[in-house]
Amino acid sequence: MINFHQDVIVKLRDKHQVSQKEVLECFANGEAAYFVDTSEEHQTDPPTHWFMAPTNHNRMLKVCFVRRNGDLQIKTAFEPKNDKHLELYRRLANLPSCWPLEE
Repeated sequence: MINFHQDVIVKLRDKHQVSQKEVLECFANGEAAYFVDTSEEHQTDPPTHWFMAPTNHNRMLKVCFVRRNGDLQIKTAFEPKNDKHLELYRRLANLPSCWPLEE
């Protein structure tokens, strides 16, 4: 199950202009290639995972979540600030340079 705390819903909407529906679309449209966030400022217990995927309207989002008791707790989701984020995800996930437009 994918869970959203109320404060995260507000942050997604107000800070990033992202809806819960868009986050769920990213899970459905993604490649199931999730990575642990190793940056020191984002260290959590349990670890924070992230991935990138397009919404149904081809809006690319980076989604961050933690796994708790078999569920996924959404931490945030936002549009990457630059193409370097997408390039990193493609490299880590071993995806072609044209992803997600063509596979």
